[in-house]
Amino acid sequence: MDTFTPQLTFATTRVPPEEMARQGVCVRQFRSVMTELCTALRSALDDERVTAEDSLRRAAEILEGLGGTETAPKEPVRGGLSPWQIRKVTSHVDANLDRPIKNEELASLVRLNASHFGRAFRNSFGEPPHEYVIRRRVERAQGLMLSTEASLSDIALDCGLADQSHLTRLFRRIVGESPRAWRRARSNAPGEIQ
Repeated sequence: MDTFTPQLTFATTRVPPEEMARQGVCVRQFRSVMTELCTALRSALDDERVTAEDSLRRAAEILEGLGGTETAPKEPVRGGLSPWQIRKVTSHVDANLDRPIKNEELASLVRLNASHFGRAFRNSFGEPPHEYVIRRRVERAQGLMLSTEASLSDIALDCGLADQSHLTRLFRRIVGESPRAWRRARSNAPGEIQ
């Protein structure tokens, strides 16, 4: 059987800073969802190779159609977190999305008091730590909805949310539609939930 290897190319263009700021959150969310999706698909390759290859092909087509704007690496924001602190916080959040994460825990992780950490985090990420964690939970849920057949209530628990209604409320606020409708619109066959 012919194996599929997605080959993605992105056009490098110069984008004005105000446009980058306007698109920054959307691009960051999209990349996070795609990272989550690719991670889930990579693990599914051994079990359901044909389905996983189809999903990877669709993801590659979406990325190619989107194009992309590559920007120079960001310099640390004045009054924000340093690069090592950003890496430490983001990896900790991603590794612990299935359990409660408190601001004090994140602050002590990067050796700051909670008040200073909150300001520095907001300067670096453009949103408070709690909103970042919620957004990452919803992005993880999106990845799981696309890569598994798990029920929404199981996905909610895997993402550290109280129950399916909690997931639905947050999902609707961040994505703009219900998780069930979002999942159905992205499944292989109309009406079929993956």
